[in-house]
Order: sequence, then structure tokens, then C-alpha cells
Amino acid sequence: MTEAAKRILIPQRLSAAAQAGAAPGAVLHSLSGESMGTRWTVKLSAPPRALEPLQRLVQAELDRVVAEMSSWQADSELCRYNAAEAGSWQQLPDGFFEVMQQALLVADDSAGAYDPTAGPLVDCWGFGPAPRRSTPPSSEEITNALAQVGWQRVRLDVTHRRLLQPGGAQLDLSAIAKGYGVDLLARALAAQGLHHYLVEVGGELRGQGCKPDGSPWWVQLEAPDAQAGHAPILLALDGLAVASSGDYRRYFESGGQRYAHTIDPRDGWPLRHELASVSVVHTSCMRADALSTALFVLGLEQGLQYASQHGLAAHFVERHAGESGPIYQERWSPALEALLE
Repeated sequence: MTEAAKRILIPQRLSAAAQAGAAPGAVLHSLSGESMGTRWTVKLSAPPRALEPLQRLVQAELDRVVAEMSSWQADSELCRYNAAEAGSWQQLPDGFFEVMQQALLVADDSAGAYDPTAGPLVDCWGFGPAPRRSTPPSSEEITNALAQVGWQRVRLDVTHRRLLQPGGAQLDLSAIAKGYGVDLLARALAAQGLHHYLVEVGGELRGQGCKPDGSPWWVQLEAPDAQAGHAPILLALDGLAVASSGDYRRYFESGGQRYAHTIDPRDGWPLRHELASVSVVHTSCMRADALSTALFVLGLEQGLQYASQHGLAAHFVERHAGESGPIYQERWSPALEALLE
């Protein structure tokens, strides 16, 4: 197997839609807009059609995610929960409930490497709605924020679709909501009879079917900027989603140290290992989103072990200091290695 060939990932099974190819007369349609503090795009392979109704539908679906789960919109359902009285049960709308259910499952399974209650820590470090900062918080500030964190503190009543506010719990679903938004758009497109598409929300992607010419939806796995010495890894998305976490999106530097926006909810500090990014390939973009964060927090060795034990297709990139600049090294989980061609 050549090095160049290793850069191509092919799903082992093509969907019936991809095997059948695009509909006769299909053309490529493109939609785009803004949501969740980022941009979204939808590419469609379909016969000519009016795009305005579809544009409104996509935007409305994403607006609903923001209305339910935004940490930045003061009147969102999530902010209402965060401000609720201690001991109160808060009814959750369907999307919020679905995301919270998955978030707590990943939190439990990763022993808190991913934690949807990490909001106080995100704010403490200036990466949330609270004012940005250019210096690290004090040890006392971190300790106080950490005392409010803990996914075990909240209880989800599955029967009545409600969530307990134990007092001071501050949810932050930014590491799972974009993935959910991608899955939501895929459902909406399928409901419109559209089965050939590529959806992206802020770098999280999901594809189905093929382009008008019958070729797959090729995407490049996200990697740190200026990753030297490695050819891009291309992935054909058909019934698959991919989500990435990394330390190169949002960070600040102080005293010669780099503090990235991913906080370890177990100790309250930004990650201090050499892992620069993690990408997870999964059938659910929502789960890929949360799992990429969990693996990123766990670090290379523990992350690889977790991915191997759970059969996750994951790509890890480490950054090491070199004489002429950073040196990047890649690792693949066994499940991802099995997809390489």
C-alpha cells in the first residue's frame, strides 16, 4: 500500500442512493448562511428546482438549534435552564433533550473527558459569553469554577423529558450542538426527498449519495494549519459524518504559553499535551462532535485506547517542537486504518 494511497478513505459500503447515482438531469446546487457563530453550507445533487424555500427551511432548522441550545443567546432554552432555581426540573424541547441525552452518555462513557456542564470553566478562561481574556485566571477562580462542574450533578428524566437543575449547573453544548445541527439538516433534506448532499456547519460535515457526475462527496480531514510533510487525507462521505477538535481554532498566548479553548473538565485547565487535533468519522455527526472532544481531552495514548476499545474511526495529529518549526505526527485508530486504501 503506497503512502499516497493511504490518504484516501473509502466507505466499505456505498449506500443504495450512491450506487444508483444521481437522478437524471441532476445539477449541483449550493446554499449557505450563518448560524451558531459560524457559516453553514449545503451542496445538493438534484434536478433544477427553486432554492429559496429550501434556504428558508435550512436556516429555520438551525435557528431552532440556536433558540434551544445557544450559550450566547440570553433567551435560549439552555440559558433559561442555566438560570433556573436549584432543585427545579426544566422541561426540554425535543432537540435539546436528544442532544442532552447523547451528551450525558458520552460524558459517562469517557469518565468526564467530555462534560456538558463545563460552562463555568469555559467562561472562566474567557472562551464563552463572558469577556475574553489575555491572561490565565487565578487558581482560586479555576477552583471556584470547577466546583460547579460535574455531569453527575444533573439528572435527565427520560420519561418526562426534563432535566434537573441542581443549583449552579451551567451547560455548554458547543462541542455537540453543531454536529446535531448537521444531522438535523440531513433529516430535513431526506424529508424533502433529497438523498444526494453534503452538509457542513462550522467544519463538521455529513454526506450522502453522490455528485451529479456520480463521483463521491470528497472532503479533506481537518488538520492544524501549516501541517508540514503530510499529504491531505481525503474521505468520501456517503452515509458518514466527520467532526474535528483542535487547539488551533481559538486560543490566547500569555507568558510564552498557549492556552487553547478546549478545557479539561476534570482539572479545569486548557489541554497541556502535544495533541493538536482529533477527527472522528461516524454515522452520527452529533456523536462524532462530542467524541472528538472527548478523545482530544484524553490525549494520544488514552484517546487511541478509547477509540480502539469502542471501534471508533479516529485520526490523531500531534505537534512537536522542531528546530525550524513544529513537526506533526499522525496516528490512526484501527477502525480508521481499516478504511484506508
